[in-house]
Amino acid sequence: MEENPSSTPAPAPQTNGTTEPAQASDHIQNHTQYQTSSNSNTAMNQSSTESASAPTTTMPCAMDPNISADEIALYDRQIRLWGVQAQEKIRTANILLIGMKGLGNEVAKNLVLAGVGSLTIIDDGNVTEDDLGAQFFIRQEDVGTNRAQAALPQIQKLNPRVNIKIISLDGLFQNTMVFGAFTLVIATDMSLSDYSTINAACRVQQRPFYAAATHGMYGYVFVDLISHDYVISRDKSNKPTQFGAESATRSILGATTSKGSDGKVTELVTKREIYTPIILANTSPLPDYHLSSRRRKANVTPILSCLRALWEYQSQTSKPMPSHSREDLAFFTTLATTKHKELQLPPETLKAEVLRTFLQNLGSELSPVCAFLGGQLAQDVINVVGGKEQPIQNMLIFDGEETKGLVYALQSEMMLDMANPTPLDTMSTMPLAANGMHMPMMPMPMDMVPTNLPLMPDASLGGVGLQSMPPAMLDGNMQSTQSGINMTSNNTHNLHPGTDTSGIGMQPPA
Repeated sequence: MEENPSSTPAPAPQTNGTTEPAQASDHIQNHTQYQTSSNSNTAMNQSSTESASAPTTTMPCAMDPNISADEIALYDRQIRLWGVQAQEKIRTANILLIGMKGLGNEVAKNLVLAGVGSLTIIDDGNVTEDDLGAQFFIRQEDVGTNRAQAALPQIQKLNPRVNIKIISLDGLFQNTMVFGAFTLVIATDMSLSDYSTINAACRVQQRPFYAAATHGMYGYVFVDLISHDYVISRDKSNKPTQFGAESATRSILGATTSKGSDGKVTELVTKREIYTPIILANTSPLPDYHLSSRRRKANVTPILSCLRALWEYQSQTSKPMPSHSREDLAFFTTLATTKHKELQLPPETLKAEVLRTFLQNLGSELSPVCAFLGGQLAQDVINVVGGKEQPIQNMLIFDGEETKGLVYALQSEMMLDMANPTPLDTMSTMPLAANGMHMPMMPMPMDMVPTNLPLMPDASLGGVGLQSMPPAMLDGNMQSTQSGINMTSNNTHNLHPGTDTSGIGMQPPA
């Protein structure tokens, strides 16, 4: 049976093997309350137990002179999974994490325990009473203080080897060169406008970008790695590996084989994935696979339509989420129905119960959902930094009501047409929604990257954000349907006469 490359169940986060160092240090033992359950196999757990008693004999430090024997003992279990070379890349990675609410807490915990070199945190908000329900780095006495500052001491205790810094959001986006200092950027719990601003700046600096958020029982992770090469290990097949395009976004670049002492032949295959920025992915159609039959259409989660409706609502009203007023509920219902139709999904799958539950979950955080998505995001970041395993391509939608997490490859046809996976030293460009500038799609030499790209001011993201592209740079489809391109706010909206929201079941306050 042919594997569907665009929609696959999200694997459970491998917390024991990928985000938690071996307990060979007292400071890790003192924080076992932050550890999550393991889904590693029995053999891996047995080897981990052995490594704790005699770590220096299981993984000689001579394999990499840059990693000390103490580090090999500390990270023994995860080195067994992805190798000392990947661990060396992780220990030199400099990660930027924006947002330290419940999801940000989980991401920070997992990355610090994995042993990244440096973690820079941005969150200008203050701790509230609501934060205490989903964040484990803060305490009651932290209410009213800065969220990042309150979490810093507890994060540092998890792994003193990691360099943890805090910077302010103000002025960060005035110069896109700032993002070039980081290996990778993660933004959480923000609006589509803010995501697009950061994503565009990351593309200018050729830096991978992640966007993620949770809404009660629901959540998502979006990934834009621009162009990413990685290696997978698999048993050698009798059928020769075919180089070239494997799917619309993935191509095979090369393969090598090795024979183990047991006679088993292993093949290391190098692949490349091409990505789409979030501003275009938000209006991209579903892959043909999901539209090939009514049954497959029915299996697409309606939460994708609700999420797109939420982003459209934020864009048109400049409000973070709908209120319980009849007007807001009617407007959101209209938006969700429109987005569902644009995705060519059957109308019966967007039920009133789905809309009601989604709206009721907006603005809330649940620890189990944050733990799942935070573990999944951190695991993907580790794989990307280490150059191992296939990354998320490109939108993971989690539905806690159905206990499903599916990945949808939302790709712009324009990006795929422009993609050329062979040369690495050539530059292709696409329109950038900032001052009419172009942003690179494929990797290019750093001396070719523009160093003074200003971003147009607006009311979001500390006074810096994206404005709409010049009309000449947009084709007809973008102007009419890709509402995510136009980031300017429209504070007025027209409801279709007679719009009925009674099915939502949420009444406005008296």
